[in-house]
Amino acid sequence: MKYTFNIVGVSPILHFLDHQQQINQKHQHRGIEYIASHNCTLDALIESVEAVPLKLDWKLDQVVDTVIQFWLNNSDSIAYWKSRLQDAGRDNLLVARLADVQSLRHEFESLLGDNW
Repeated sequence: MKYTFNIVGVSPILHFLDHQQQINQKHQHRGIEYIASHNCTLDALIESVEAVPLKLDWKLDQVVDTVIQFWLNNSDSIAYWKSRLQDAGRDNLLVARLADVQSLRHEFESLLGDNW
């Protein structure tokens, strides 16, 4: 299975927790997970993703490698989001999306609906 990782934004803690609760209530575990961290560091993001593979039967080594590759190849994006997180203050989280590629493609196609 191939995975993808991307930082998607900064969110207030309560908004992120509410979003996660809504997803859990709808049982929408379709191979896409949103994770969050108070810090924009590689260690913090890896720590955030470590519990996800257990829930979805993903391969932890491949998931961690995906996060590391994102970190190594996207220094401008990381600097941008680190700055936005600092500007937002301590009641906010850095939010990232971790997904298996096939599930993410299906999600995007469903958003396009019949126009695809």
